[in-house]
Amino acid sequence: MKLLHLDSSILAGNSASRQLSTAIVDPLAKTQDNTKYLPFVGRALIGGIFVLSGAGKLGAYSGITAAISAAGLPLAPLGFAIAIAVEIGLGFLLLIGYRARPVALTLAIWCVVTAIFFHRNFADQNTFIHFLKNLMIAGGLLQIVHFGAGALSVDNRRSA
Repeated sequence: MKLLHLDSSILAGNSASRQLSTAIVDPLAKTQDNTKYLPFVGRALIGGIFVLSGAGKLGAYSGITAAISAAGLPLAPLGFAIAIAVEIGLGFLLLIGYRARPVALTLAIWCVVTAIFFHRNFADQNTFIHFLKNLMIAGGLLQIVHFGAGALSVDNRRSA
């Protein structure tokens, strides 16, 4: 954090206003340094969910394709392949912070679409919770779309 302090005191660094400014700004600057890796933690938590979800689908081909068909979507085997590619592929890209903004936007759309197609039975509380979970994940992803990948990422490898 940089602060321009205009002080006309002949006391320079010993002026009361400069000491007060330093006392306020220095702790804030240290807080920013301590939190610069939090975007990585957020990306790891969200990206990890997608990678684990996609990996879990690998062993459940028949159940996943049946769920896709039951949702009224055509070409269930293609839907299965797309789900694996999106969840594992884009989840990993989000995790490492490569092209994080477009990846996060795609995953946010994915969350909303899957919530609408697979979690729309609001009479079932568990399904409703999954619907809300998808929307919450989409909200977190939109934060990444807006703020970017953060310091510890492929996108910002020079600024870490």
